[in-house]
Amino acid sequence: MTPLLLSHLVAALLALPLGGYQLFRPTKGDARHVLLGRVWAGLMLWVAITSYWIRDIRDGDFSLLHILSTVTLVTVSLGVVQARRGNIAAHRGAMRGSWLGLCGAFIGAVAVPDRVIPTFVMTRPLDALAAVVLLVGLTVLLVTVGAMLTQEPAPTSGLAR
Repeated sequence: MTPLLLSHLVAALLALPLGGYQLFRPTKGDARHVLLGRVWAGLMLWVAITSYWIRDIRDGDFSLLHILSTVTLVTVSLGVVQARRGNIAAHRGAMRGSWLGLCGAFIGAVAVPDRVIPTFVMTRPLDALAAVVLLVGLTVLLVTVGAMLTQEPAPTSGLAR
């Protein structure tokens, strides 16, 4: 496995649970959402951009997954722009669509038996389990650090003057 493919894979596997966390957490628009959203958008852009150099599915040619990469570049970028403009409905739609596209790409990546993920799971199941634990740990760490970095200062009472 090349370093490019490994970085693509790790970024995608981190973006999957982080995007789900962002999508399903009840509070949106706070500092943590913004910070973790920037991390998620960066991961998604890295995954989309690196995919153009990964062409092993069709012996060096682009595949249908590269269309999804182009759509991801557009939707993630538009989602960021719409958030900055205050158009939250358009932001929400673009980001949901991008995350669902990532879910679809993941299903496609694990559905083909000779691709990297299924091969790794079948030939090295303990290493695959360790990788899952590591990815879950990294996701929890990202969320925890995001929470620590964006904590609001504790309110002070009028008596503490």
